[in-house]
Amino acid sequence: MAFFQKFLDKICNDDSTKGYKGGPAETAYFGTIKADPNFNAQNDAAKLKKAIETKGVDEATIVEVLAKRSNAQRQQIKEAYQQSAGKPLANDLKKALKSHFEEVVLALLMTPPEYDAFEMKRAMKNLGTNEALLSEILGTRSNKEISAMKNTFKEVYGELLEEDIKSETSGHLETVLLALCKATRCEDQNIDDGLAKSDAKTLFEAGEHRVGTVCSVLIDVLTSRSEAQLCKIFKYYGQYSKQNFAKALEGELHGSLEDCLMTLVKSAWNKPAFFAEKLHLAMKGLGTNTDTLTRIIVSRSEIDLLKIIQEYKRMYGKTLQEDILKETSGDYEKILLALCGTQ
Repeated sequence: MAFFQKFLDKICNDDSTKGYKGGPAETAYFGTIKADPNFNAQNDAAKLKKAIETKGVDEATIVEVLAKRSNAQRQQIKEAYQQSAGKPLANDLKKALKSHFEEVVLALLMTPPEYDAFEMKRAMKNLGTNEALLSEILGTRSNKEISAMKNTFKEVYGELLEEDIKSETSGHLETVLLALCKATRCEDQNIDDGLAKSDAKTLFEAGEHRVGTVCSVLIDVLTSRSEAQLCKIFKYYGQYSKQNFAKALEGELHGSLEDCLMTLVKSAWNKPAFFAEKLHLAMKGLGTNTDTLTRIIVSRSEIDLLKIIQEYKRMYGKTLQEDILKETSGDYEKILLALCGTQ
């Protein structure tokens, strides 16, 4: 959090939103996984079949094929395997593999909307809802990504995502998640300066300027304004308060609602840094949160994992790959490093 506090402190003295690194306006590619120019789905399907049938399983070939192909290419491999073997590739891999390595491989075979839907369902499946995971996905995806996830959720699980959220969450957190689930958040990169000033004052008056926070006001602004617009609001907030917006939010709220709204704040200002922080926390202390490690590296590998790796080095003085080597082992370690690429 200290990293973001420094960032947000800077905003108050900055006349631009040049720190904004979250939105879809950038056209350059920052993924670590690129399509194989010499791709042949039938050949790859044959390689995987042989690797699965090899005594003891040839994990190295599985890594070489699946971690070095784009998601679109993996979908073609699945089709080719189904045609040649007469059964789903995922089923055969599930039987042949185990543990965290299996989880990464199966995640790579899903399309991005399938994987997001799978993670959302898993977050609400067992006793105790993983509210942080719900906030992470809905708070960092574009409207298009959320819409695709909702459609896939309905197709795969026969349920409406919104209904599951209603049954598994409550109060202000439910309100935030359902608002994000509408996939109607502004994504315009043009900034309305007047509105930013007005929103900053409204947020101040709804929060630290009064006894008892008006959560509905915070929720409305944070779930409807574009990420670029939010950064401008954070800047102007410093004109009304002696502390930055993130610190004010921490002082006014707590628990899952604070975590959810902080996800929106951090993601708006610097999305790669948000994910870098989550990866760091997943490997910090005793035990590694492999679910978080797998989810972020797989889901961001064709979006902004290159930037996440850069932010990780800047924030923690060591590379993401160094920590993966330290905190993981075996084939799980190898496939994560392969997905991180060779920077």
